[in-house]
Amino acid sequence: MAVDTIEQTREYIGMWVTKDGYIRHELLAGNRYDEARGNRKSAYQGSYKITGNHIDYKDDTGFTADGEFIEGVLHHAGMILYKEN
Repeated sequence: MAVDTIEQTREYIGMWVTKDGYIRHELLAGNRYDEARGNRKSAYQGSYKITGNHIDYKDDTGFTADGEFIEGVLHHAGMILYKEN
């Protein structure tokens, strides 16, 4: 039995947070994201694209990054983010 990817389930939409709560990364339904860092709301904003379990980011200044969803956890730029319920 095949396992659905995060792209197929769209379960990536929502708020992803580091364990300490410092990074709050909201993936919006319209392929945009808004990232807060500490007290800095909207510290980074941009677009994203999901392919399978892979995510590619491009912030509004042109900086790019990527990540992987592994067993319901987002691994991004050396950080581990958990989906907030």
